[in-house]
Amino acid sequence: MILIAESGSTKTDWVLVNDENKVTMYKTMGFNPFFHSSEFIANEIQNNKEFYQASKNAERLYFYGAGCSSEEMNNIVKSGLSKIYPNSNVTVDHDLLACALSTYKGEPSISCILGTGSNSCYFDGQNLREEVPAIAYVLGDEGSGSFYGKKLLKDYLYNQLPDSIHKDFESQFGNAKAEIFENVYMKPHANVYLASFMKFINRHYHHEYVTEMIQHGMNEFIKIHVCCYPEYNSVKTHFIGSISKIFEKELKVAADKHGVILGDIIQKPVDNLVNYHLNHVQTI
Repeated sequence: MILIAESGSTKTDWVLVNDENKVTMYKTMGFNPFFHSSEFIANEIQNNKEFYQASKNAERLYFYGAGCSSEEMNNIVKSGLSKIYPNSNVTVDHDLLACALSTYKGEPSISCILGTGSNSCYFDGQNLREEVPAIAYVLGDEGSGSFYGKKLLKDYLYNQLPDSIHKDFESQFGNAKAEIFENVYMKPHANVYLASFMKFINRHYHHEYVTEMIQHGMNEFIKIHVCCYPEYNSVKTHFIGSISKIFEKELKVAADKHGVILGDIIQKPVDNLVNYHLNHVQTI
């Protein structure tokens, strides 16, 4: 029995594959070692009784997660998983590798994440390379849900939202200044909080303010995170994540503008990730 996890900052998709290759899918919250301790991860999974009971006898566990970008961070997640899966061979790696594996089609390519956060890599089938670091939602995450949420809230607080959007914002959230400050500066998971406003933003998709904001974010992502690769105009660039799928039109415009060869756009990469493991299980 194999357990495969693809975890962003907001949610984790888990896939349990039994000895007959029957696939069962589960969801939990996202786990990020920058925000979550080993104990927290273990407790949250154990408290999800249906999932834990089904998966506790997994022999191998492959976890790919946001924030799992160093041995120190990976060990936080691995320690938490090993507490509750003591008989499993646990492997923890970066969500960028999951992105690369789920989009790999036998030729070198650039693979990108556009979800709660954003990131990119170049992958040739064996070696993964990053040209620029992911600097997270405070300084970076261009084109991501947290990037757009931060822009919306900043414009709201500065009274720079268009009247119709401002009125709808306060109709839904009230005078939200105190709540915004508490969630951004005092509570954990500010990146997830910021990205949660994507549903509101998408509701006003046809407003010029929103379309310009989305297009600007896509242009910034392509310019910073794709054009940094020397190969960017000679290989395909693939995308995974909800933001890339929802705003596919704007993504295509930005790719065309910068001469990027757009490849696949996949909202949920976990199916492709499972197929990769099943086809290469003897070599992993």
